Amino acid sequence: MKILLTGANGYVGKRLLFKLVEEGHTVFALVRNKQRFPIPKELEAKVHILQGDLEKYESLSPLSSSIDAAYFLVHALSVATEDFIDKEQKIAINFIHYIHASKVRQIIYLSGLASNKESSLHLKSRFNVEKILRGSGIPLTVLRAGIVIGSGSASFEIMRDLVEKLPLMITPKWVMSKCQPISIVDVLDYLVKVLDNRECKNKTFDIGGPDVLTYKSMLLEFAKVRKLKRWIITVPVLTTRLSSYWLYFVTATNFSIAKWLVDSLKQDAICSNNEIEKIIPKKCISYKESIEKAFSKIGENAVISSWKDSFTSSMFPTKFIDYIEVPKHGCLKDEKSFIFKGDSKNLRNTIWKIGGKNGWYAYNFLWKMRGGLDKLFGGVGLRRGRRHPNEISPGDALDFWRVLLADKKNMRLLLYAEMKLPGEAWLEFHIEKQDGHCILHQTATFRPKGLLGRIYWYILFPIHHLIFRKMGRNIIKRSTY
Repeated sequence: MKILLTGANGYVGKRLLFKLVEEGHTVFALVRNKQRFPIPKELEAKVHILQGDLEKYESLSPLSSSIDAAYFLVHALSVATEDFIDKEQKIAINFIHYIHASKVRQIIYLSGLASNKESSLHLKSRFNVEKILRGSGIPLTVLRAGIVIGSGSASFEIMRDLVEKLPLMITPKWVMSKCQPISIVDVLDYLVKVLDNRECKNKTFDIGGPDVLTYKSMLLEFAKVRKLKRWIITVPVLTTRLSSYWLYFVTATNFSIAKWLVDSLKQDAICSNNEIEKIIPKKCISYKESIEKAFSKIGENAVISSWKDSFTSSMFPTKFIDYIEVPKHGCLKDEKSFIFKGDSKNLRNTIWKIGGKNGWYAYNFLWKMRGGLDKLFGGVGLRRGRRHPNEISPGDALDFWRVLLADKKNMRLLLYAEMKLPGEAWLEFHIEKQDGHCILHQTATFRPKGLLGRIYWYILFPIHHLIFRKMGRNIIKRSTY
């Protein structure tokens, strides 16, 4: 079958792409920027990349008329409630107009799960999207899932932050709400098995794992798997805003996502419609197994996708392509060059490991302090880390940077700063071969915003000079061994 996959570079979408190809389907992956979506050579014959933003209908690439089915995996997050709801509605309407030019005979939508009608605004928006898709006249299959557990998922990473960093947790009363977590493995299995399944068309299903747990018991079980002793004290005084700030400062999430998450966690999310078990009989893996499987993937460095790499979790401007060319005018720069007499591949590999647990090769305590200040002022901080210890792809989150370019062939890495700044900043590494040796060019570029930006640059210039000089020297030193 020919499948349209929207949200193809999202947490679920990127994993589903591989599953669909394994099943023998040809996938048309819709992404906002092709440069953020490199495809392995072995998949090129089965995957066609379409560029376009569903929020901007005029940006969409022409769609083949022979598309058989379409997955709608696009969600939107923003600071303003009204903007969030309107955005998701607009995206859904544009999606319907987009696929009407083809012969799509099924839409598959991954929605949210709630046990009562008094849903959060976040979930109400999901249900509104269901209504829009249902009104298209094209057979619709809706899968409603609650907490999804898998390496790189938002739920998994937030729980990991809480459990591994806090021996004692003072938690709001919503930790006693019940939910039915499901492994990403089972979510993907359902998404594939409902495809072109006659019994699944024009139906809505709840999907969940075998365990019904409170969020408190989920955190304690997570700690048990990690062989950690944790204590949780529940208090009734934390408001939604305070709870959101609590998640924001302790975990890698931004405040917007924390707010929507807390709003959803205040109610139970348990499956009430189990009809899918009759149509697709399968044994879903337990919550404990889901955690163990997620950590096995992390241990194998096999995390395909992470929610942190999504632009909805970042401070990055929407026009990705506009920032790949570092501006030359109106900028302040710190340029340094270092000679390396070893193998250029060793030097490149050292640079490709920068950030996350590997650190920044110089004064890591200062980087952590800067990350803490950034978090305090509403930025992303350092807690996002990196998806993989050795690999980097365009669009990846890298602590409080965003990877714009990761060109191994030409040995160039370009990062854009997502920390709170009175301006815009880029950090570039470029290896040049010259007369039998290599030269590492390391350039920090800052485009100040007004007088405050210039004051910021000159006050911190001596510190930046020390950090960047030592960072370059240590990169050379580590590449020598």
